[in-house]
Amino acid sequence: MSHDEDRPRATFTTTDNATQADWAIIGDEFVRFAGDLPDRILEHLSLLGNGFHGYPVDQLTHSLQCATLAYDDGRDEEYIVCALLHDIGHPLGAYNHPDVAAAILRPFVSDANHWMVEKHGIFQTHQAIRHTTKRDIRDSLRPHRYFAYAEEFSAKYDSPAFDPRREARPLRFFEPLVHRLFARPRR
Repeated sequence: MSHDEDRPRATFTTTDNATQADWAIIGDEFVRFAGDLPDRILEHLSLLGNGFHGYPVDQLTHSLQCATLAYDDGRDEEYIVCALLHDIGHPLGAYNHPDVAAAILRPFVSDANHWMVEKHGIFQTHQAIRHTTKRDIRDSLRPHRYFAYAEEFSAKYDSPAFDPRREARPLRFFEPLVHRLFARPRR
């Protein structure tokens, strides 16, 4: 049973027959639904606490450590939220979690932060592959204007955020930042 079954609903059965009143209802409900986005993101982020998947810490702890490192280093709120959410795609995007995270963030962040999140998996995989091959899988990305930016994120925040002994701020600390970032798309 849906929690919004008492909310207004359009009456059409095909969009070809939708009326102006139907679209007004949908528009109003979209505004309400979009306003709840930060809470849905935080709820989904909590799913990262469900298992270690072989890592030294669960993905939620990793995300909180990553965001804490960025916060302690004086990064701006947008960057910190990107650090917090960079792995939010893990539960649904087992093979492409960076793409999922980047798609969620895209309307709300700069091109640099979007590219950093979208490509962070390649930078992280580089750490694993460097032990088995001399080939740098990041080579095709080197000419990109945000390469150094993403490389720094990986080295300073993503890579060191797997320490079971590292303290991290709790999720509630970051909630206001998430609410501010997702209050309104910037594009």
